[in-house]
Amino acid sequence: MKKTIYILLLLLTCSSYAQEIALLKYGGGGDWYANPSSLPNLIAYCNKNINTAIVTKPATVEPSSPNLFSYPFIHMTGHGNVVFSPTDVQNLQKYLNSGGFLHIDDNYGLNQYVRKEIKKLFPNQELVELPASHPIFQKPFSFPNGLPKIHEHDGKRPQAFGIFSNNRLVLLFTYESDLGDGWEDPAVNNDPTEVREKALRMGANIINYIFNN
Repeated sequence: MKKTIYILLLLLTCSSYAQEIALLKYGGGGDWYANPSSLPNLIAYCNKNINTAIVTKPATVEPSSPNLFSYPFIHMTGHGNVVFSPTDVQNLQKYLNSGGFLHIDDNYGLNQYVRKEIKKLFPNQELVELPASHPIFQKPFSFPNGLPKIHEHDGKRPQAFGIFSNNRLVLLFTYESDLGDGWEDPAVNNDPTEVREKALRMGANIINYIFNN
């Protein structure tokens, strides 16, 4: 009980002091380590522009680790296969239902693998598309059309899907947008400044939403 209370207090504390966020190191062979400069750049952008105080270097955490509960925000990306073991599933379920948040950003090719793993986590729920009116698209930056398109890939429209637990958004799956590529160093993808800014602003909205809800 004491541990649960501590976890909840940690996750719900405001961002007036330094907090850490983490990258999820999952199994299955997919490149969980893709876009190495993306999270550090997003952190720097948030600390400068929306007054967060996030530790500049993100941590790396495995789904089964007890350290998972130290981070209010976990980011997951990649292109390939994903497999959550039964221990991974149990720990992630506890984390998400205790106040944690998982953002999965499809770096193109992740979708077909990660959906079955999301189903393991929430066997009785379906991903639901977030409407453009959802608060995550409203502040601190306005996205009146919802999730922005950063990289074309298949040319499909970008979609933000969510899983809710007790009316709280606990998992966000961003598809056909590729926010992480937009967060990367400018030289990596040679994106125009306005495209990177759009990606970083959407990332800041996600961080802001998680730290304030």
